[in-house]
Amino acid sequence: MQANQEQFSRTERIFGAEAMERLHHSRVAVFGIGGVGGYAVEALARSGVGTLDLIDNDTVCLSNLNRQIIALHSTVGQYKVDAAAARIRDICPETVVNAHRCFFLPETADQFDFAQYDYVIDAIDTVKGKIEIIMRAKAAGVPVISSMGAGNKLDPSAFRVADIYKTKVCPLARVMRYEMRKRGVKSLKVVYSEELPVTPAASAEDAESARRSIPGSTAFVPSVAGLILAGEVIRDLAGLR
Repeated sequence: MQANQEQFSRTERIFGAEAMERLHHSRVAVFGIGGVGGYAVEALARSGVGTLDLIDNDTVCLSNLNRQIIALHSTVGQYKVDAAAARIRDICPETVVNAHRCFFLPETADQFDFAQYDYVIDAIDTVKGKIEIIMRAKAAGVPVISSMGAGNKLDPSAFRVADIYKTKVCPLARVMRYEMRKRGVKSLKVVYSEELPVTPAASAEDAESARRSIPGSTAFVPSVAGLILAGEVIRDLAGLR
């Protein structure tokens, strides 16, 4: 590191100079810049990853303020990738940030060349999109880590890192196990929770939330999932295993 040597000096004391150089020359794509992905992006930037691709088509809204690190009253209405990019540039101006206002699905997947990434983080909600991200990364020979369900959870200590075929409890992981097995995927690193989903408290919005399948969420659960994702990526890229 050159101009940023002092900024990352505390990190370098743990990782070492060679690992910091590897991170500086790495490019990571984060699909989904919400409660999970937003924290992952910030940790990657603060750890010295040199290039970040942010993919999301959503905008910041008031209901994001309870849990998303990019959500402020000053950013409401902004595209999440733009709010995250501005934040990253304020943290580390030398970081290259590519913001993609795109809702990732099989129909939009051709916009992305996965071979240019050194690592891929899947932090999106849709099963179709998750499958496409994983299969594209696998085809390109690029490491990928996928976040399972973090909604309706209260225990941040219940998160685990495992292969998809060793997961339990998590309903989304069960679906993804089936989908990965059907497609012949031999392994997939995931972050998942072994906590049973809680029953949302009654409110006037229950009927609408149930109709739209909107989960409840907190400030201290998605953030932990995002930081675990980032930690796995950073240690893999830096060779800290």
